[in-house]
Amino acid sequence: MKKILLCFILLIVLFGNSTTYAKDNLLKNGKSGLLMEIDSGKILFEKNKDEKMAVASMTKMMGLIIIMEKIESGEIELDDIVTASKNASGMGGSQIYLETGEEMTVRDLIKGITMASANDATVAMAEKVAGSEEKFVEMMNSKAKELGLKNTHFVNSTGLDENNHYSSSYDMAVIARELLTHDMILDFTSVYEDYLRVDSPNKFWLVNTNKIVC
Repeated sequence: MKKILLCFILLIVLFGNSTTYAKDNLLKNGKSGLLMEIDSGKILFEKNKDEKMAVASMTKMMGLIIIMEKIESGEIELDDIVTASKNASGMGGSQIYLETGEEMTVRDLIKGITMASANDATVAMAEKVAGSEEKFVEMMNSKAKELGLKNTHFVNSTGLDENNHYSSSYDMAVIARELLTHDMILDFTSVYEDYLRVDSPNKFWLVNTNKIVC
């Protein structure tokens, strides 16, 4: 379990490319990054940890925290059915190709988010939880304040580039640690492959974008 947690943290909090985990070269070509010990929160390595940057799909970690909280509180259940809106199905970038009006369980949408970083699944869940993506983003920003984050502000739930949408490597590490307090998330993030629409002609193969999961 510790190995899985450590690999997960390494994947999601490091910015830029690196060919070695040796400390001197950990982020030789990267602008910002941070390595944090999971249990204690101790910082083992940092480079420009508070610099505000675009964080792309790492944004989805904050949304997943909120989704996990709603499941744990009983406000939503894994078997609940979500109907994809035109807004959700129209999202570009990484996706599971939801059709407007298509029904999918919360469980399968979370698979799409965690394994394929699917923007359409993310927006569908945002609308399920909060009624609209805008209200869901308000919840994300409120959670950021609750966690004491100083260099984070979200404009959307997906991480698609927009003005005033940013975080820092330190804040992302804090978000990652918070997400990992919800044990259920590992039921999704530790799976290498799975399928959606299994009993339909449009069976969809999911392969985890985390290449250290096998």
